[in-house]
Amino acid sequence: MGYRNLQECVADLEQRGMLLKIDEPLDPYLEIGALQRRVYQAGGPALLLTNAVGSKFPMLGNLFGTMERTRFIFRDTLDDIRRLVDLKINPFTLLKHPLDAVKAPFAAYNLLPRSSSAAPVLECRTSLSGLPQLVSWQRDGGAFLTLPQVYTESLSNPGFSKSNLGMYRVQISGNQYEQDRQAGLHYQIHRGIGAHHAEAIARGDLLRVNIFLGGSPSMTVAAVMPLPEGMPELSFAGLLAGHRIPMTRVPDSLPVSSEADFCICGVLHPAKTLPEGPFGDHLGYYSLTHDFPYLEVEAVYHRRDAIFPFTTVGRPPQEDTSFGAFIHELTGPLIPTVVSGVKEVHAVDAAGVHPLLLAIASERYVPYSPKRQPQELLTVANAILGQGQLSLAKYLLISAHEDAPALHTHDIAAFLRHILERVDWRSSLHFQTATTIDTLDYSGSGLNEGSKVVIAAAGPVRRKLATELPAGLELPTGFGPATVCLPGIMAIQGPASRQERGEGDQLIAEFCNYYSERSFPEGFPLIVVCDDSSFTADTLNNFLWVTFTRSNPSTDVYGIHPETRGRHWGCNGPLVIDARIKPFHAPPLIDDPAVERKIDALAAPGSPLHGII
Repeated sequence: MGYRNLQECVADLEQRGMLLKIDEPLDPYLEIGALQRRVYQAGGPALLLTNAVGSKFPMLGNLFGTMERTRFIFRDTLDDIRRLVDLKINPFTLLKHPLDAVKAPFAAYNLLPRSSSAAPVLECRTSLSGLPQLVSWQRDGGAFLTLPQVYTESLSNPGFSKSNLGMYRVQISGNQYEQDRQAGLHYQIHRGIGAHHAEAIARGDLLRVNIFLGGSPSMTVAAVMPLPEGMPELSFAGLLAGHRIPMTRVPDSLPVSSEADFCICGVLHPAKTLPEGPFGDHLGYYSLTHDFPYLEVEAVYHRRDAIFPFTTVGRPPQEDTSFGAFIHELTGPLIPTVVSGVKEVHAVDAAGVHPLLLAIASERYVPYSPKRQPQELLTVANAILGQGQLSLAKYLLISAHEDAPALHTHDIAAFLRHILERVDWRSSLHFQTATTIDTLDYSGSGLNEGSKVVIAAAGPVRRKLATELPAGLELPTGFGPATVCLPGIMAIQGPASRQERGEGDQLIAEFCNYYSERSFPEGFPLIVVCDDSSFTADTLNNFLWVTFTRSNPSTDVYGIHPETRGRHWGCNGPLVIDARIKPFHAPPLIDDPAVERKIDALAAPGSPLHGII
């Protein structure tokens, strides 16, 4: 049976040498976030910080910092979940029809929360300012909760069956929020709470919200699970925990997670907003200040032995990378049961998750044709872009399984090589030019607004990819140096961008026109124009981060020798992606040197992080 609360988890991990307790005073302002990121990057242990400046609560970080530790935390239930997947029983469907679980190798009652009169979380009260004031990056607009479990229920169909448990960041200080009375609630598009909020707005009613922190580790994972709408995360939490999640009824409020460490109770007004942010986010940039709903706080409860869980995010990989990898490990085999024809889908963490999807699917529409070309791939691509949070992708690269049965999307370099060897830029580009993208992505035409492109490749190898710069490479004035990133991919440094939001850049068009009377060297079907070609080409992760977080397909994709047939755009020469930072982009996250020096000091001999970072 899994851990019922954080206290059981922390004690077990400490006993097994998988958790480090640090008693030195550390400031939640910048220091603790930097410490957690450094320990994560080193593959270090979970951290229990017992002396957070300005707070009486110990802080728990890096709990899910390695896949090995995450698997260990849920070791009691992983085999059951894997067995269920192996039997081709979709646990998402099971959540919708819990009684069907009698056919599965575990008890149906774990999917159903249980009512509990005992609620340790309700033993004590505090205030928002009494919580650790975690500020992870210098430009953050205030303190944030970074592992909240935000619980809401449908107003028309109250109860857990129509509930939503989601992880939406919560700003507890700063900006225009009234101290201890208001908290910003930032939720992105295509999140489950949106349906409940829309319902409240339509009815003109308040939306009750409870925000849990801690409790069973399964609750934290359930809050980030991309479950289909209408499937309760509380059920998945029970499935993963190996026990029914105890919930306690509170008069005139929503139920509370009985074993949680903290619970913030309040209401959202139907359509009131306040400025929220900035916040250093998981794309590696700040999400800027925008109007978002806010919570009118009625009470902040906590258990007597409360532990405050936290993480920090930034340019990936970070601890939330482990969340994504763990979720994929659990649910990846189910993807073919959701979208017919698909073999694999990989949301690339190094590119910020939503900006880049890689997929492999079947190409069976005309099996008797001597020439294989993307047909079924395009049907599958449209289906992928219609699935939940996958719909927020900007770039979807999809290949035919029949061309390379041993190819996998998680071998990113091999996958890119496979695509670039086969792609035909005249016919393989399919744009959606005015649609939704990730709320955190500032490359588009506005907040939540941008474009998408599907790049589909099928058939035999069309070209040999170059791996070295050609001798005598000619570049337009102001461009260069050039560097090879990967086979067939060249990064070329360009002048600083001056383009306007939603517009193309004539400078890049002129770069392409430069080759209208010249031929670009063979073997480089993809050119990335960037601010620093050496940085972009230095690592695969740098290439992925720069190229796909800093470009919007409809305005930043160009081509040498372009052509338009009907309404279809393509090019006869290399594809060119303008991945320079634009004037309207959000600033990237930069570590504070003074804080980093303090963290370095903790690694000195005799200090708690010696031998870890």
